[in-house]
Amino acid sequence: MEDVLDVALIGGGIMSATLGAMLARLQPDWSVALFERLGELAAESSDPWNNAGTGHSGYCELNYMPDPEDAGKAAEIARQFRLSRQFWASLADTGFVSAAPHMDVVFGERDVTYLRARFKTLRSLPAFEAMEYTEDPERIAQWAPLLMDGREPGEPMAATRFEGGTDVDFGALTRSLVDVMTETGARIQLEQEVVKLRRDADGVWTLTVRNRITKRRRTVRARFVFVGAGGYALKLLQKARVPEVRGYAVLPFGAQFLRTDNPDVVARHGAKVYSQAALGAPPMSVPHLDKRVVEGGEYLLFGPYATFSTRLLKRGRLIDLFTTIRLRNIAVLLAAGLQNLSLVVYLLGQLLATRRRKFAELQRFYPSADPSDWTLIQAGQRAQVVKPHPGKVGELTFGTELVTAADGSIAGLLGASPGASTAPAIMAGLLPRCFPDRYRDWEPALRDLMAALPPTNVES
Repeated sequence: MEDVLDVALIGGGIMSATLGAMLARLQPDWSVALFERLGELAAESSDPWNNAGTGHSGYCELNYMPDPEDAGKAAEIARQFRLSRQFWASLADTGFVSAAPHMDVVFGERDVTYLRARFKTLRSLPAFEAMEYTEDPERIAQWAPLLMDGREPGEPMAATRFEGGTDVDFGALTRSLVDVMTETGARIQLEQEVVKLRRDADGVWTLTVRNRITKRRRTVRARFVFVGAGGYALKLLQKARVPEVRGYAVLPFGAQFLRTDNPDVVARHGAKVYSQAALGAPPMSVPHLDKRVVEGGEYLLFGPYATFSTRLLKRGRLIDLFTTIRLRNIAVLLAAGLQNLSLVVYLLGQLLATRRRKFAELQRFYPSADPSDWTLIQAGQRAQVVKPHPGKVGELTFGTELVTAADGSIAGLLGASPGASTAPAIMAGLLPRCFPDRYRDWEPALRDLMAALPPTNVES
């Protein structure tokens, strides 16, 4: 049997890579291994074509601020993304971060009134002072020409713009952070699927790892385990019998995007433009027309269009969802479904939508779009968390949740947006919860990586 690892990371995406790179700087003498079930890193949610690449920072995501007078969540996301930028600049090549102004565009008097009020609220905060607002069609055309190309005059519309927005290739970022890990000896093990976790009497975790090529199994022991396995995270935490996820369930959503690489079209749009979600749509289905830079190539992406599958990962299994069902979460899952019937109706509509109908949604943003320029692509799977609720029995949530065992020996990340964009802040929050005896020694070095990190109270 191998020596006991200090840290085992499950999943080869942005979350495990962020924690691994952070520990490589804070405790370079620790033994760390990363286990990824596929043959490459960042092949699921972190792959650049499995997400929209938005550096979520609160400037354009209207779903973070449904009440135009409450900027709390938008401001917190902006703070966390500032930490991310500092962390990435401290550790990795930042060539994967491209400039892309963040915009909102809305149509109709009601949404114009909303956006005007939202802008007024945000402009009172220092982080949003540079945001601009207009209801002038000519100004909107200057900011994003495709929005006004072929549009009939007279429709009320408004837009905001923040020049300092970003597009991020999270796949390239993940691989860059893994390079930081391997510099201090971390082992990266591909085609290795963790199929079982057991806490031993001595407090050490035993992981059963299956080689997906040879089918052989082996055991690995680790003092601390982080489950950054995307849609599989809940399943693994359930197998580990972590009481903190008792009653939890997941509801998987997929997405499709329309994509073009026509250089004449791409050259005329350099922003990420978000709008309001359709009635009943989940927050991650907010429509947006995005400039993307992936492996040096420039593209435009529009969507997302919601899809449904019982797979919890894009390259998962059709039985995935059913493997997470427990007696404790059946009522929770059913209650959340009954409380979100408009979401069910929305999903059915999306599943039945023809390509022509999907293209009409793009033309709401870009009226003169040519169908021959655009290709429909399948993006990643997201497993949204359904949690027990004292009043509702079950509640469907749309954020990101870090779950840690009471003794701090295992942790996992559940949910989706804005996860990747705020991964450094999430992992900085994990450290005092899981390593309270080490955190005081680590904090000065952590502040070198993220100068804007707020103070953390850790019991001695």
